[in-house]
Amino acid sequence: MKSFEVPIIYRSPLISAIKKKRKETDKMKKDFTPTLLDFGPIQIYLARHFGFCYGVENAIEIAFRTVEENPGKRIFLLSEMIHNPQVNADLQAHGIVFLQDTYGKQVIPFEEITSDDIVLIPAFGTTLEIEAKLKRIGIQTEKYNTTCPFVEKVWNRSEAIAKKDYTIIIHGKPTHEETRATFSHAASTAPSVVVKDMAEAKELAKYITGEKYPDQFYTEFNSQYSAGFDATKDFRRIGVVNQTTMLASDTQAIADYLKEVIIQVYQPKNTEERFADTRDTLCYATNDNQTSVSGLLKMEADLAIVVGGYNSSNTSHLVELCEEKLPTYFINNEEMILSAKEILHHNFHTKEEILTAEFIPAKDLVKILITSGASCPDALVEGVINKLVSFYSPKTTPEEIIKMFE
Repeated sequence: MKSFEVPIIYRSPLISAIKKKRKETDKMKKDFTPTLLDFGPIQIYLARHFGFCYGVENAIEIAFRTVEENPGKRIFLLSEMIHNPQVNADLQAHGIVFLQDTYGKQVIPFEEITSDDIVLIPAFGTTLEIEAKLKRIGIQTEKYNTTCPFVEKVWNRSEAIAKKDYTIIIHGKPTHEETRATFSHAASTAPSVVVKDMAEAKELAKYITGEKYPDQFYTEFNSQYSAGFDATKDFRRIGVVNQTTMLASDTQAIADYLKEVIIQVYQPKNTEERFADTRDTLCYATNDNQTSVSGLLKMEADLAIVVGGYNSSNTSHLVELCEEKLPTYFINNEEMILSAKEILHHNFHTKEEILTAEFIPAKDLVKILITSGASCPDALVEGVINKLVSFYSPKTTPEEIIKMFE
């Protein structure tokens, strides 16, 4: 796989050594057991896969290279490059200006942009409508498009099944940048609708079975369906794709559920007559990171720490998995660990920051699980590890652990 030129400030000597060694000993990526960092009184288990994925590194490389190659030019980003506050702050510090917030609200009017400017499209991609608007201004979007290849894979698969007259069901968060972009691309070629979870999928299924009148659909799924959607006939043939940062298991469960409903209603001789197989659109990085958390949670531990941006969808799902098993703290950097007794962490359910006391148990041996989201720099994870270790008298230093993995 291609390697990228990412600013050294995002790299971590410790994490790089660990990832390099694990890659050498597990080239097929079939071992999802965590890596143990034994510091004596504190043991840290690192997930097998975490941190920057292919799409994120690609986007960051393009963004910083664009700044370097275009001194004096105005450079804009449609919205956040990725969902990580440190990376986005660094881009702004290098002079990049955001045109929209993460929800698509305009910060700077498109009317202020000229053909001499550069506009970067973020890793989430963008809608066809915005692409067309930029082209009318004279902006060359192709050269500065950082859309993740795996997001584009979803778009291509959607287009392929649309040509076979399938309606596209998108599992995603309706307001998320990626889902808005995927919906735009899907809706341009086929009837499309967004479902955010299994609960919505089950309500959608009632229009397939006839349990609900078609007219109800337009109110229940208001702003989540494409123009001209016909609930009386557009559910006869369907395929499910997803926002790539959703829980892969949730997407698969939704697809399996809707497939069974389709089979029960239409009893096709061949399932493909009514339901498109789209399993190949699940993002490898999302899947690997989530599977790695499952491996991580097999370890006995006192707590888990997940590092990443608070508005990061893929990171919140890692938190969700960890919360099912043990106390979990969602932080965006080591500064949130105020002391050995207090931690300031994010509750992604309520969108609030919470101060928790005595988060590390008073024990002779403390075991902590750590992972991070796909948009989180490894340097931040190392910072968290160093902060935790600093509360103890370790028998091993991070430098000695690096040597163990060389």
